[in-house]
Amino acid sequence: MVRARPLKVALLGCGVVGSQVARLMATHADDLAARIGAPVELAGVAVRRPGRAHGTVAPELITTDAAALVARGDIDVVVELIGGIEPARTLINSAFEHGASVVTANKALLAEDGPALYAAAARRAADLYFEASVAGAIPLLRPLRESLAGDKVNRVLGIVNGTTNFILDRMESSGAGYGEALEEATALGYAEADPTADVEGFDAAAKAAILAGIAFHTRVRLDDVHREGITEVTAADIASARQMGCTVKLLAICERTEDGRSVTARVHPAMIPLSHPLASVREAYNAVFVEADAAGQLMFYGPGAGGAPTASAVLGDLVAACRNKLGGGRGPGESAYARLPVSPMGEVVTRYHISLDVADKPGVLAQCAMVFADHGVSIDTVRQTGKDGEAQLVVVTHRASDAALSATVEALRRLDTVHGVASTMRVEGE
Repeated sequence: MVRARPLKVALLGCGVVGSQVARLMATHADDLAARIGAPVELAGVAVRRPGRAHGTVAPELITTDAAALVARGDIDVVVELIGGIEPARTLINSAFEHGASVVTANKALLAEDGPALYAAAARRAADLYFEASVAGAIPLLRPLRESLAGDKVNRVLGIVNGTTNFILDRMESSGAGYGEALEEATALGYAEADPTADVEGFDAAAKAAILAGIAFHTRVRLDDVHREGITEVTAADIASARQMGCTVKLLAICERTEDGRSVTARVHPAMIPLSHPLASVREAYNAVFVEADAAGQLMFYGPGAGGAPTASAVLGDLVAACRNKLGGGRGPGESAYARLPVSPMGEVVTRYHISLDVADKPGVLAQCAMVFADHGVSIDTVRQTGKDGEAQLVVVTHRASDAALSATVEALRRLDTVHGVASTMRVEGE
């Protein structure tokens, strides 16, 4: 039986995702009512520019006063899709104060202020859902929070930004340079006019903070995440990876340290073997690889962005929040009981691929090898090519602390026989 009084939903933002949320709410109204146990009614849509077309939303629902909409008192669930820190934070807190639950896709706000939002929701016995904040349509956060709640997650490794994956994929498949691949991504709508948040790794870092917090039951802020983007990745790096049987991906890596006493969270480009499941993730798709004690290795794959795919995740959260409103229950809140410290990047154990421009003369390789030995870094493989007095030396190391590897690279730069460090890149997934 579907009860008579509808649950009222306020939608903040009616752009690419918000317009699809409104469309799906209208298209699937009967199914949603049956699944929830009550009709769901779009009570208002807050926008910045009321003169624009807003899809299927009735004009009388449009408002520019988001603050008044969330403070009405009769709103059951607020769906926040405007992004950014403010006014989103103020509006979400107001929603909680007026008794509404919140569904959001705001990864930047969650990474910066997640604990405070959880606390605000708990004070009013409201829900905070954010499945769409990390990987679009891919069911990822709910499995981590609920399906794996009885397991111990040790590592989360993933491609969580479709724009950068598209660019790196194009660089590999077509031989294009970074600039050319970015131009294509922009022309196809995969990259924003200002792509900084994507290509410099800010977007992926916010998602890594959210993933690490949930996976390891500890608080991880955006500032805790080591971040590097893809702007320095060259066609030569892609070619070197190919010679090693690898490909280059921008990875978000969250893991427990070997002693289990702390965690790390980082985002950076890395070479991964073609045999690794993440190596086959192409175009603008996302995929996340999870390693847990009992469950073993799990992989979640699908479209990580786009209006309809992201709206699918938002609607899933909306159904859960509405069901809880009807039943008087609550969804999962913050789980940060572990209180594990976040180790700095220098303590991460990893491998390096280092490409050096060196003088082509006897003794150079031995001189470079001595630098590696002095810093306690073991060499796995070496490849050298030379012509007309110049040579390129490519070294792949064994695992060592990132601090030791970084110090090794700086020492190599100071050698007279090293004319330049062409590139350094971490090697993961082996």
